[in-house]
Amino acid sequence: MKKYLSECIGTFILIFVGTGSVIVDQQTHALGLVGIATVWGLVIIALIYAFGDISGTHINPAVTVAFAVDKRFEWKEVPAFLGSQLLGAFLASGLLKFLFPDSKTLGFTQPLPGGEVQSFILEVVMTFILMMIILRVSTGAKEKGITAGIVIGATVWLLVLFGGPISGTSLNPTRSIAPAIVSGHFENLWIYLTAPFLGAILGVGVHRLLISESE
Repeated sequence: MKKYLSECIGTFILIFVGTGSVIVDQQTHALGLVGIATVWGLVIIALIYAFGDISGTHINPAVTVAFAVDKRFEWKEVPAFLGSQLLGAFLASGLLKFLFPDSKTLGFTQPLPGGEVQSFILEVVMTFILMMIILRVSTGAKEKGITAGIVIGATVWLLVLFGGPISGTSLNPTRSIAPAIVSGHFENLWIYLTAPFLGAILGVGVHRLLISESE
């Protein structure tokens, strides 16, 4: 039960702080892209160290499914983890809706300059990069290293800086579906419900290939 609660609380904090930073910037213009990216990166680092020993700090359905594909996580646990993550995300978006009733999208990601195809491909590649980093820093001697959380958080920071102006850098289905449903904006939601899973599973495939080549 503790691990499910951990995933729920962790995802709540992630979505509340992360999408909250987008809302705050939309209303105050105080953060900018660098500030929003920094918020996402720092909250990831904090959550990994706070909850990593309880649930592994997945806080992302794509990561949970990818770990199951990689046989690091039992498939029977996947539904409960996904349910916990979704609950945390919806609670966060609901609270943000209460705090910022004038926000139209609650920080929901939207494809910008290049349209749906560009954003889809970008989200796939960026999630692939993130999953590869997660898998590599959680393997072997580096697995319990104190720097693992920093590396993952820095990767998220980098990807938000890189992809934010184009696709919004979701990387996480709950990061998009909760604000989309609570705000009532479903435009292009399919991108953010499919691309992260595809990118994460591709990351697992390449990671396993690298391991087999090194054996």
